[in-house]
Amino acid sequence: MASTVASYRINYTSLVNLLLFLSSLLTASSDLSFNFYAGSCPVAEFLVRNTVRSASSSDPTIPGKLLRLLFHDCFVQGCDASVLIQGNGTERSDPGNASLGGFSVIERAKNAIEVFCPATVSCADIVALAARDAVEAAGGPVVEIPTGRRDGKVSVAADVRPNIIDTDFSLDKMIDAFSSKGLSIQDLVVLSGAHTIGASHCNAFDGRFKRDSKGNLQLIDASLDNSYAETLMNQCSSSSSLTVSNDPETSSRFDNQYYRNLEAHKGLFQTDSALMEDDRTRKMVEDLASDEESFFERWRESFVKLSMVGVKFGEDGEVRRSCSSVN
Repeated sequence: MASTVASYRINYTSLVNLLLFLSSLLTASSDLSFNFYAGSCPVAEFLVRNTVRSASSSDPTIPGKLLRLLFHDCFVQGCDASVLIQGNGTERSDPGNASLGGFSVIERAKNAIEVFCPATVSCADIVALAARDAVEAAGGPVVEIPTGRRDGKVSVAADVRPNIIDTDFSLDKMIDAFSSKGLSIQDLVVLSGAHTIGASHCNAFDGRFKRDSKGNLQLIDASLDNSYAETLMNQCSSSSSLTVSNDPETSSRFDNQYYRNLEAHKGLFQTDSALMEDDRTRKMVEDLASDEESFFERWRESFVKLSMVGVKFGEDGEVRRSCSSVN
């Protein structure tokens, strides 16, 4: 009984701390609120969640794609769904976004919502909600996020490369990139846990290998476990366009295995390995590897912060009728 009471108190304290944290964020962005659509479109969050769960049940790669889509949206022009706009010279057309997926899921959710609540729910909110629900569908934590974002009216390909993080970035460059979005070094370590699901093309980490005169891959990155490197070389030997799971152990489940992989030197990207090799982040990795509930708790905080990067309000944005084009 005593241990049960102690556990309850710990969870209650965590909940209170999270609510205080979210309250402080909302004070800074007063145009966002929980249950923003309670009066105008009460079915909005249900329809997004249902669409994501349906898509994920038929295609287990969907959660990873939706989560990555949010990152690429928020880091360029803020969380305003500008990455969804189609056309020459848009963010979506840039080579840095060529491997993004999940667009059709967003469109299906938008179309379903438009039937019940025309011109009411922004695509930016749908992208954020879909990423949130994707994590839950993959076994991750339930996260409450505020809504009320407006859709951006501008989408420029030239904005992509200076803002997204390359997989060969040093820790310093990653810290600078996150800091420019108002995200801390702890947010960097926690949000990197997104790599516990999803898959990546071989060319995203081919800098860790080289081809010999016979065209065979050879390991040149000493930070990578040899047996894991051998597996990757076998998987990628025939083509750099093939895909491999980000997490070689539990690829379709959102858990803290990613951090245990880092401890075993099995981070897929150089940016992953960098977290374990630097004194500024190693202890955080070790803590998250040993305590999944701690990871989930910190994920809730960092994910909400990510979903509020550069949000637009009022005349700075709009509610698109179609997510792939401005009104």
